[in-house]
Amino acid sequence: MIVRPLDHYAPEIANRVRELLIQLSRSGKDKGEIPEDWFKDIINSPWHDLLVAEEDGKILGIASVSVTMGPGIRKNAYLEDFVTDSEVRGKGVGSAIWNAYEAWAKEKGCKNLEFTCGHGREKSQEFYKHHGAEVYDTNFFRKAL
Repeated sequence: MIVRPLDHYAPEIANRVRELLIQLSRSGKDKGEIPEDWFKDIINSPWHDLLVAEEDGKILGIASVSVTMGPGIRKNAYLEDFVTDSEVRGKGVGSAIWNAYEAWAKEKGCKNLEFTCGHGREKSQEFYKHHGAEVYDTNFFRKAL
């Protein structure tokens, strides 16, 4: 198995990412096709990547990673849409993606890894704690545009 940043677009990649996002969704709902432009933006950005774990040509898991910057925080790495296929959970795929995320963040000069994990996702929270993450006391806000 290898974990690498996605470096090209193909419809079958988009479909596989979509399948994995359905597994990540608490409702199991399909949010629809992911536009080709989104993949191209990620691939062409120096501050964002889609890490993919692959084995024998099949994508087993993904994580969207981004650098966030500010004068106070400098650079931090943000994790979004981190999911492994339900058939391979507990077999090291998530840890391989996590290790690639850490290496990616260090390469970008980040000082912290940041992410959210929803209530009711105890297995995910245990995974993060096992990998050295701590709960950071803050409130997360969102406003639709």
